Amino acid sequence: MNHTLLASTTADLLEFMRDPMATIATGDGLPVAILHHNEPIFYCVPAAAWEALLERVDDLESNALADVRLAAGERPVKVSLADL
Repeated sequence: MNHTLLASTTADLLEFMRDPMATIATGDGLPVAILHHNEPIFYCVPAAAWEALLERVDDLESNALADVRLAAGERPVKVSLADL
C-alpha cells in the first residue's frame, strides 16, 4: 500500500527506539516520519511545531466562525489591541 509522507525527514522505528532525542533532532524543529518496514507508522512532532500547528488551527476556526457570522448579517465590532 502506498503512503504519502508528510515530513521531509524520516527515521526507522529501531533508530527512533535506540535514541529518540537524536532522531527528533534530525528534523531540525520539524516533524519526523517514523517508518516500520518503509511505511510511516507515526510522526514525531516537536513541541514547538505542535503548538504552532494548534495556534494555526485555532486561527482558522476563529476566521471560519467570523465568516459565518458575517454571512448571517452580524455586524463587525471594531476594537483596539489595547482593548483585548
